Amino acid sequence: MFKKQKKQNTDLGSAPVGRLLFSLAVPCILAQVVNVLYNVVDRMYIGHIPVVGSDALTGVGVTMPLITAVSAFAYLVCMGAAPRAAVYLGQDDRKTAQKVMNSSLALLIVLAIALTVIVEFVGKDLLMAFGASEQTIPYAWSYMQIYAAGTLFVQVALGMNAFINTQGFASWGMATVLIGAVLNIVLDPILIFVLNLGVRGAAIATIVSQCCSALFVLWFLASKRSGLRLNVREMRLDWKLLLSCLALGLSPFVMMITESFITLSFNSSLQNYAGDLAVGSMTILASVMQFAMLPLQGLTQGSFPTTSARQILNASKRHSNCF
Repeated sequence: MFKKQKKQNTDLGSAPVGRLLFSLAVPCILAQVVNVLYNVVDRMYIGHIPVVGSDALTGVGVTMPLITAVSAFAYLVCMGAAPRAAVYLGQDDRKTAQKVMNSSLALLIVLAIALTVIVEFVGKDLLMAFGASEQTIPYAWSYMQIYAAGTLFVQVALGMNAFINTQGFASWGMATVLIGAVLNIVLDPILIFVLNLGVRGAAIATIVSQCCSALFVLWFLASKRSGLRLNVREMRLDWKLLLSCLALGLSPFVMMITESFITLSFNSSLQNYAGDLAVGSMTILASVMQFAMLPLQGLTQGSFPTTSARQILNASKRHSNCF
């Protein structure tokens, strides 16, 4: 296993950049595209619920700014910690890289618990502020209440998957997303229509799928396949390591939070001037827009391992030339 991991790190530092970027970025891009299916498939099925489909679709659409805000906290941690871990791996400091990963998992768990409590207590009021009406709030809250209960799975699946990609195992990272998306596609019609759970069924399908993705991520990072291994004793909030990670992850966090506020503004304005139908239309449009935007995030994630390894390699060469 050690030889295999060492070869992986060597490739990141010496293989042609174009080939590396292609091999690492393509699975990440595919993973991001597949990840969009979570929301798109939910909306497709919800929109076809007899009689109440239109109101239910609008209600679920109103939850998206809040869901995006919750996901942003996973990006705050992983988009800073994963590149830091890659840098330490490039320095051949696997011990510190592993501490970063385990500390990040501890922080994700703490954030997940805090976010769950906040959403469960004030989520309904937030949804009303986000553009829900008296007619659509029952559907919005039914979906969000269940989704919030699975925040831990969402945080772990999104956050920890970055540590698989940052080691150069982009195909395994794609498999994590693919497992959840396929399961969601299968469970949605069963829970929504067969068991007649409606919007609640869509939320349950999403959380069960995210739970399976999270378990898969944890299994991989605890297995011998991973160079960085989960360790319960290292799962503590090491702020000396985490603060620099959070500083690096602040930019993508602000970008996602800003996107959430923009969607909130759209929904609120549309609700005030055009009503539920316009909010529902914006929900459909947002699904299409995601297909254009998320692949760029996949390209960015795929470039992390290569750029971090090359940065360390170039620094080492400059250091050697000084002597």
